[in-house]
Amino acid sequence: MTRPLPTRRPHVTDAPRRRASLFARRSWGETSRISAILRKETVGGAFLLAGALLALIWSNSPWSDGYRALRDLRFGPAALHLDLSLATWAADGLLAIFFFVAGLELKREFVAGDLRDPRRAAVPVAAAAGGVLVPAVLYSLIADGDAAQGWAIPTATDIAFALAVLAVVGRFLPAALRTFLLTLAVVDDLLAIVIIAVFYTSDLAVGPLLGALVPLAVFALLVRRRVRSWWLLLPLAAATWVLVHESGVHATVAGVLLAFTVPVLRSQAAGGPDAGPGLAEHFEHRFRPLSAGVAVPVFAFLSAGVTVGGLAGLVTALTDRAAIGVVVGLVLGKPVGIMLATWLVSRFTRADLDEGLNWLDVLGLALLGGIGFTVSLLIGELAFGLGSERDGHVKVAVLTGSLVAAILATVILRGRSRLYRRVHEAENVDLDRDGVPDVYQPEPGRPDGR
Repeated sequence: MTRPLPTRRPHVTDAPRRRASLFARRSWGETSRISAILRKETVGGAFLLAGALLALIWSNSPWSDGYRALRDLRFGPAALHLDLSLATWAADGLLAIFFFVAGLELKREFVAGDLRDPRRAAVPVAAAAGGVLVPAVLYSLIADGDAAQGWAIPTATDIAFALAVLAVVGRFLPAALRTFLLTLAVVDDLLAIVIIAVFYTSDLAVGPLLGALVPLAVFALLVRRRVRSWWLLLPLAAATWVLVHESGVHATVAGVLLAFTVPVLRSQAAGGPDAGPGLAEHFEHRFRPLSAGVAVPVFAFLSAGVTVGGLAGLVTALTDRAAIGVVVGLVLGKPVGIMLATWLVSRFTRADLDEGLNWLDVLGLALLGGIGFTVSLLIGELAFGLGSERDGHVKVAVLTGSLVAAILATVILRGRSRLYRRVHEAENVDLDRDGVPDVYQPEPGRPDGR
């Protein structure tokens, strides 16, 4: 008598696997932190828009000479080559604060955030790279000759401007999509500062650049020991900035270098990671309001003021090949680059969009990525010279391209507002009343999900 064949026991691998998500939800603690950052940046975006609008109105009024006189007002110690115009102080000095905060956020993402996980980092990093590469290529195909040196202008995303648009049309956008947009913009800022340092540095002086390493190293030593005394750290930061400026490298690079020295996590001697936030988070809380509420709006006010010259002047500006390249790069290149890179990651990793989302949502975010302002204006000044005719054309193009991208993103995101409202409501259900929405799973070792 033949014995029946044993029934094969199901193996773990036989169970259906849930495919990875392109926009996976973070922990509640991380989501709360990101939400706080976005609220501050949204307020900063409102100040930025107000500063830019005031500059445009003043520079196109009968009192435009007063605006130019204010922008060109020079002061500072000439012995240190710091006899600079007010506009240059805003671009080189105030934006160093902006890049310091961006550097803090970027380091935190790589050390303690999602970018430390290659699988999670793949989507925003690839999207940021695509959003830089495609606009640069399109610009280079359109602009030639002297205009070609502005190839990096349409590669930057202004997160404050984009979030100001979101505050009006997409305030119920799912947390994962908001986080993706912020992370993309942070990586975008890193790529921008690399581009500025490598491609827009002229007459490099090695001596001052090496000299900047001395105050930078002392600054790093002090923050590693959790020293917070401003009277010690601020002079060292200023010395680093002055020497980087003297070297010919754009002075905003000093802000990123200083940020990268600040520890994100507490050392074991200071209690370890569970003892509370590191010094980077402390500095971020202190300097983000200064960056979003003062530095960026003042820069926008001193840079966005361009005399258009009526309809004829607008046509002249927008028919410049550099201006055409900027508009095409922002409105077409940015969303195409972000969408294409995101799709490629999905294709090669077999990751799906979250339930209820589709590629139209990604397109809306990609169009928001085409809102370039702060860094785009800065690169335009570096490429063509502050106050030059072509710099004026670039400013008009950046404003036009950003406005068109914002309008297109508004149309898409408003059309999806009902879905976003349902997702928002689901993400905030807290049936057990523990202060943490039920959709957030606890982190290992942290039962409350924080």
